[in-house]
Amino acid sequence: MPKDDHVPAAAGVILAEARALELLAAGLDESFNRAVELVLAAPGRAALTGMGKSGHVARKTAATLASTGTPAFFIHPSEAGHGDLGMLSAGQDVLVAYSNSGETQELLAILSFCARFRIPVIGVTAFPESLLGRHSEVVIALPAVQEACPLGCAPTTSTAMMLAWGDALALSLLSARGFTVEDFRQYHPGGKLGTRLTAVADLMRTGAEMPLASPSDLMSDALVTMTAKRLGCLGIVESGKLVGIITDGDLRRHMGPDLLRAPAGSVMTPNPVVFPPGILAAKALAVMEAKSITNAFAVSPEGEPVGVIHIHDLLGAGIA
Repeated sequence: MPKDDHVPAAAGVILAEARALELLAAGLDESFNRAVELVLAAPGRAALTGMGKSGHVARKTAATLASTGTPAFFIHPSEAGHGDLGMLSAGQDVLVAYSNSGETQELLAILSFCARFRIPVIGVTAFPESLLGRHSEVVIALPAVQEACPLGCAPTTSTAMMLAWGDALALSLLSARGFTVEDFRQYHPGGKLGTRLTAVADLMRTGAEMPLASPSDLMSDALVTMTAKRLGCLGIVESGKLVGIITDGDLRRHMGPDLLRAPAGSVMTPNPVVFPPGILAAKALAVMEAKSITNAFAVSPEGEPVGVIHIHDLLGAGIA
């Protein structure tokens, strides 16, 4: 007996939600701009709330906002009336409330509190004339579309639109605040994402760990320094600036009876590959692999060596 084919129904759900998102995007208007400006102007934090599935969306939006430069937190509407209203700062915070119907009674306590203590509300609902809509300074009207649920009951299309709208808010605020990759990295030090955002400065050897010599140093002395640092390279510095590098490959190319008496400047490779210390380690690794080099120095804008990175340091840190 053949198994039932669930793919057409699943595709129908996804397509229904995709159509709803297209309507949401097409319907964005000045209310979205007002919502962004309201959050930007708030001296405090963005508080996100919602009940049931809308609450799960609110939690996710709060997390996305907090990780992209907008301090935010989730407040449960039921717990709000039992003491959690103290999480809100009068005249400081802004509330973003999700409710498809706009008539979620659990929101009443928190909406009343916001009205009393000058906390502006951004309401995200399909019914602007609802309880939530009437208590909101800015109303985001979701398109009137059916849920993807075949029973028309389970929040599906509505929560997909709320989730997408929350992402749009967070990333619009990210752009408005000038939030950078470096800022993002500070908030995401853990996991694979943290590894991807690691900078060369986080892994490079600095100070006394750097193998350095001057162009006039004899190779007999330069080799002692190079061997002691155990990185397989030697940076050549003149007037404080990195002017060249000596690697194991350079030594093999210059091997001969006069090598130890030669000045380091005659053995070095001039104008070596260098990186700013703030460059992502993944980008540095890609360059090093493309050029088949195992070592590179990080230099300041003035060309001064501030660190040295070995390809094994990058691979050992999980950079890929």
